[in-house]
Amino acid sequence: MTQEQITYLVFGIVIVLALTFDLGLLSKKNKVVTIKQALFQTIFWVGLSMCFFGFVWFEDGKTLALEYISAYLMEWSLSVDNIFVFILIFSSFAVKEKHFGRVLLLGILMAIVFRIIFITVGVALVERFHFVLYIFGAFLLYTGIKMFSSGEGEEKDPHDYAIYKWIKKVLPLVPHDGGGKFSIMENGKKKYTMLFVVVLMLAAIDLVFALDSIPAVMGISRHPMIIYTSNIFAVLGLRSLFFLLRGAVNKFDYLQQGIAIVLVFIGVKMLCEHWISQWFTKQQQVGISLGVIVLCIVGSILFSIYKKKKGVPDEVEDGSINL
Repeated sequence: MTQEQITYLVFGIVIVLALTFDLGLLSKKNKVVTIKQALFQTIFWVGLSMCFFGFVWFEDGKTLALEYISAYLMEWSLSVDNIFVFILIFSSFAVKEKHFGRVLLLGILMAIVFRIIFITVGVALVERFHFVLYIFGAFLLYTGIKMFSSGEGEEKDPHDYAIYKWIKKVLPLVPHDGGGKFSIMENGKKKYTMLFVVVLMLAAIDLVFALDSIPAVMGISRHPMIIYTSNIFAVLGLRSLFFLLRGAVNKFDYLQQGIAIVLVFIGVKMLCEHWISQWFTKQQQVGISLGVIVLCIVGSILFSIYKKKKGVPDEVEDGSINL
């Protein structure tokens, strides 16, 4: 077996064992996940990702390992945006807290399947048509600038999302959760509950976010193994991160600006790849990318915390999200 095949094999085994452990020992059906459990699960998934980083360094070398950790951190930070929208969807469709874990799990597993398809198509396009990279770069540049300059604004009701309107047209629905079921029989006909609708919406929303994150990762590394593994590890850790941050995600007011700067940086890097390669080696480029990602994400989080301590903006007393 080649080194790359060994890495894929180890990655597959690790994911299967980790999911078995997470679902069998750390998660229970219809149970509310506490902050302590969420912290333990987050440490578990992040620690596993770091162990894989060490394995890639040992098996495939320093450069690929740094590309992996840069891509993983990029995806992990972008997950915070996912969490905010997930919270909005759960609130809008009145999902009971005891169902959060199961709905998130199925939504995320569906999202992984969609991402694998999206990554495969993206990699194939870049390999065949190199100019696609410049399109991705321009898109990231535009997205980053738009994200940085956008205000808070009023969040759109998930009932107005195009995906929900489409689901209503193609599936027979009932306006309740079916007591925790995804489908029920009503008047001899199979109908789908709001829990099933939320699962589909979570997967679809993640795919929308992937339109930004996957091109961003491709700006860090062109290696399919790095793109696949960093994405899957970050998305699998999203469920525990949701439970850990759902009460605090709205406190990171400036994280969006930090992510925006990273997207602009990677977009410029992709557009100027030809000239940058003449000045910096591949390893130097990876090191610079990692430094920019860490600096922007950590800096924006710390700045958000600092602003909160200064009393800006006002806190919501009951801990709920001010929509």
